Amino acid sequence: MLYNRYWDRVLSLAYRKTGDRMEAENIVQDVFVSLWKRRESLRIKGDFSHYLFVSVKYRVLKVLAKQSAVRSVSLDMATEILDDSTQQYLDFEEIRERLEVLVGKLPVKSRLVYQMKNEDKSYKEIAAELKISEKAVDAHLLRARRKLRVELGSFLGSFLL
Repeated sequence: MLYNRYWDRVLSLAYRKTGDRMEAENIVQDVFVSLWKRRESLRIKGDFSHYLFVSVKYRVLKVLAKQSAVRSVSLDMATEILDDSTQQYLDFEEIRERLEVLVGKLPVKSRLVYQMKNEDKSYKEIAAELKISEKAVDAHLLRARRKLRVELGSFLGSFLL
């Protein structure tokens, strides 16, 4: 009887405060379920409608506080991810720049072979273009990679400290 008498007014109040019909329905339902569970021990002094509206307002505040906390945590996580990705990008750029400098210091043939291989050319294409054997392409590429690995390894060691 109390539910039928008041549900539409308290639902209207909850909806105005939350702006979400489903959330407002959940709040009203929770308040009435709570009243039903405590019906035997509950002693309301004064007007029942006043008690009911105050209960709904407190439940709305509780829900809004919870939503705000979730949004805050989500925002903090997003900010942390963005901050981390920005740092990762800067780190990557520094490593990429260092790699370019090191590639520039390679012997001419090794540098050409390395750059052509990074352009996804096959050993056969590189060999034909530079007029060397495929075995020579492999040797130049092996030397270039080994030198870069050593140089970048020492750079990364100091970079990560």
